[in-house]
Amino acid sequence: MKKLISAAVLGAALASPSLADTTKVGFVYIGPVGDHGWTYTHDVARLALEEEFGDAIETTYVENVEYGADAERVMTQMALSGTDLIFATSFGYGPDMNTVAARFPDVAFEHATGYIQETDNVSLYNARFYEGRAVIGHIAGKMTETNKIGYIASFPIPEVIMGINSAYLHAKAVNPDVEFNVVWAYSWYDPAQEAAAAEALIEQGADIIMQHTDSTAPLTVAQDAGIYAFGQASDMSAFAPEAHLTGILDVWAPYYAERVQAVIDGTWEAGDVWHGIVDGMVGFAPMSDLIPEDVRAEAEGMIEAIAAGEYHPFTGPINKQDGTPWLADGEIASDGDLLTMDFYVEGITSEIPN
Repeated sequence: MKKLISAAVLGAALASPSLADTTKVGFVYIGPVGDHGWTYTHDVARLALEEEFGDAIETTYVENVEYGADAERVMTQMALSGTDLIFATSFGYGPDMNTVAARFPDVAFEHATGYIQETDNVSLYNARFYEGRAVIGHIAGKMTETNKIGYIASFPIPEVIMGINSAYLHAKAVNPDVEFNVVWAYSWYDPAQEAAAAEALIEQGADIIMQHTDSTAPLTVAQDAGIYAFGQASDMSAFAPEAHLTGILDVWAPYYAERVQAVIDGTWEAGDVWHGIVDGMVGFAPMSDLIPEDVRAEAEGMIEAIAAGEYHPFTGPINKQDGTPWLADGEIASDGDLLTMDFYVEGITSEIPN
């Protein structure tokens, strides 16, 4: 129903007259704006654009858009309607966006977390979420009593694998006995499946849950079980205040404002950016008093060190899962290695699904 409503909203927007000097900005969402996770944060940024630019822009969005033909249809409709700038906000939209972009060279396209850039009007942007996962990994390693941390993963793509490795390395650094159990949901947003995954991990002994999925379900399951968990993308503390430790925040509004302004000014060019804590694209929900004071201080110190460029979460020595060397002592992983990561680091005992 939400998708039908959104499509109707888009249709109404397409049919409405628009002032010639109004910049039209479209958003394509993989999930519902009410997920309180990934899609929610993109829509918060869209609303911030409306607040900042007022009548100078007109925004539309379609939620719950599947990869493939559905995404291509939605982006084509936006382009035909006169949309000047289209943000496609999920990894799997890459082929669809590039196909549509080739047909509409005068429209600017922006793809979140993508890697395909076949035309001059496709831009890529991403956030270094692995920096945030290093911080929550440290907290989890310090706080677990069972030494078992549960991780709910979405899809086995480099972005997700990178996050698991980063969290594990930093939990292991402060707790040599820590174990990570990973459950793959094969979905970005499926509250029932995410809840079932959390329950399975708790049955396996996990007393802290991490997630790379978008609903609040794992948090509420954790609270019901009397254990701790981290939120995802937005501040989810209100959904499970007795379990929520902190969470990585996705902060898109400043980048979106910059790109919209470039379109308005006629200076927009395709780019490829990967922003992190120092740029403000990766933030943190308030750290709960449930976290011991000394651990909070250590976590905040790590955030400051990453922001200052004094520490990189993937600094060697680090071996791959099979024990072969990956990074030598003091060596820092290249962005290319991180963006194509398809292996676990040494110590994680489960396997990455094909």
